[in-house]
Order: sequence, then structure tokens, then C-alpha cells
Amino acid sequence: MNPAEAYILNKPEPYRAILLHLQSVIEHTVPEVDLKFKYKIPFYYLSGKPYCYLNQTKNYVDVGFWNAAHLSVYTEHLVSDGRKVMKSLRYRSLEEINNAILIAVLKDAYAVKHKKFY
Repeated sequence: MNPAEAYILNKPEPYRAILLHLQSVIEHTVPEVDLKFKYKIPFYYLSGKPYCYLNQTKNYVDVGFWNAAHLSVYTEHLVSDGRKVMKSLRYRSLEEINNAILIAVLKDAYAVKHKKFY
């Protein structure tokens, strides 16, 4: 098992279920992503460049987007939380995940994958 998978499987519930669901949706929506363990969290890469990450902290799970400055759909759902460039979708329970929004943001992030970080 790679460290990124261990990170996900070693989290307590409900975070493990949230992370597993997010992993499944991300890998189904963008099958060419490569799951790595960078910055001590699961990080998805596309063609060797950062795409998005999963991070469980405090009482939520973030799906953070590397090119968040270029995202244009469902921006009202993206949380910056004091970060200047990174934005994320944040979930506290499995029931909070709206797959339609998640998939739309994943596809939007895919569409801007060629753009610079900022």
C-alpha cells in the first residue's frame, strides 16, 4: 500500500468514508490522475503537474485545487479560508457531498490544468 492510500485508510470515520468517496469520484472523473503522497497528504497529479489534493484537518476534509485562481464554476462553494491562492471544497460529512458540484469543479480544474499556478 502506498503512503497516500495509507493516509486515507488510517483516518477515523467519518473522514475515511469521505476520503474514499472523494478518491473514487476523482479517479472516475479524471482517470489519468496519478495519486502521490506529497506535503504529507494525498496529492493528485496530471502529466507531472499538481491537480488537486485531499486533506483531513480539524473536523472536515478539503479537496484543494492547485489552479483555483482559474476556476469558474461553483466558485461560491469554494473556500479560501485565509489562503491567497488555494481554494477547496470542504466536507464535514458524506451526506454533504454533492457529486454534481464536485464533478463540475473537477472538470473545470481539468480544463485549466495547462494554466500557471497563479
